[in-house]
Amino acid sequence: MNKRISKLLNIFPTPVWWGILEDHNNLNTIMKDYILGLRSSNPAGISKSNHLGWHSEDFHLNDQAPKKFLDNIKPMIKEAIDDMSWDLNSVDSKITNMWSIINKKNSSNLRHIHPNCFLSSAYYVYAPKNCGKLTFHDPRSAAVYRTVKTIENKDINSNSYNIVPQSGMLVLFPSYLHHSVAVNESEDERIVISFNVDFVNKN
Repeated sequence: MNKRISKLLNIFPTPVWWGILEDHNNLNTIMKDYILGLRSSNPAGISKSNHLGWHSEDFHLNDQAPKKFLDNIKPMIKEAIDDMSWDLNSVDSKITNMWSIINKKNSSNLRHIHPNCFLSSAYYVYAPKNCGKLTFHDPRSAAVYRTVKTIENKDINSNSYNIVPQSGMLVLFPSYLHHSVAVNESEDERIVISFNVDFVNKN
């Protein structure tokens, strides 16, 4: 075996965090009831990246259900902030908005980003099998303009990455990261919560 003569540096990485929340079954029951109540009061919803799916108005973050959800996701948000070494002595983290998307069969979400914030998310209240993978796309336009055929897919040479949703899974990612959601091929509705995190200067 030939000894390697070069050292590989992975510079300018794009971090993505994911984990399954504890006690997510109870939390998902609460959040599902809350979201279905929002859809009942506004069946048309709003139109953004959603294709055929229902998109809610922003949650009222002082409502009981969103407040319980926030309590459960804070530890994972803190882990992401710590990993990035963001200085919370000079800024405060703030969830600027939160909403839900329900994708029925054949619904999807077009490729997009979340401007004017630092972290964005997807939390799966209900994710049946084949309900649509979350796909992240390489945000570097120059890197995907021209590519070479590869013999093996690796993190270092991929221009997209898929995450298979699970109920209770929280995914955090940089807001600049392009992402889309594949078509829901199941007979059941896929229910997801999204939110954005920004930072504001301390007085």
